[in-house]
Amino acid sequence: MSRAARYRLAFVVGAIVLVELLCRIGVIDRLTMQPPSAMARDLFVLLASGTMNHAMLKTFANVAIACAAAVIAGVMLGVALHGRHAIRQVLEPLFATYYAIPIYAFYPLLIVLFGLGDMPQVLIGFMLAVVVVIVNTLNGLDRVARVHRKTAQVYRLGPAATTFKITLPSAAPYLLTGVKLALAYAFIGVIGAEFIMSRTGIGYEISFAYNNFDNKIMYPLILLILIVSILLNAILSHWEQILMRRRNRL
Repeated sequence: MSRAARYRLAFVVGAIVLVELLCRIGVIDRLTMQPPSAMARDLFVLLASGTMNHAMLKTFANVAIACAAAVIAGVMLGVALHGRHAIRQVLEPLFATYYAIPIYAFYPLLIVLFGLGDMPQVLIGFMLAVVVVIVNTLNGLDRVARVHRKTAQVYRLGPAATTFKITLPSAAPYLLTGVKLALAYAFIGVIGAEFIMSRTGIGYEISFAYNNFDNKIMYPLILLILIVSILLNAILSHWEQILMRRRNRL
């Protein structure tokens, strides 16, 4: 484990211990927040009971669909835009200000177009995630070494072969950065949309528990989202570091 990882772990553990202490001595009252140990216990009970299985399956499936669609579309658009300097000069300022747009304002329109099913929630997650993939794809392709492109020319590779055999593998660490951010934005988009108007899903269950002061449901579900997000982010970060070391050796 690296020094940065040890410091990060120590900070997280220290924060958990501090919150636990504040809850136990009454600085944070139980109506406001449970101690982290109680959250973990209630999460175990919740998972063992199986009462939230349908909600978890729905949310995680929608997040996966939104993230996968954003990654595929973002990489394709990034590849298509790379090298087209005139178009990039027009679009890059828009990418920079994209997240100032209140995406959830489009939710009523998406409901009108696609109904009250899962599609509006998936689209919200997709809309939040896709731009960050485009930006990181462009960033990665900009950093492909010139010698790699010359190698493709020497072997007379076509545009498609150059993309899939040379430029995308070289840009892979930056693509994974985009995937990490896309995953986070997909979680935010889908769960936030479930808060607004849904009858199922983790977001809906958290909102329902919040309105009913049911901390034994609300905080364990929030903890579940944190655990899943952190684990997925850690896995992707590990791959990203491996690819970056491999890239630097080339």
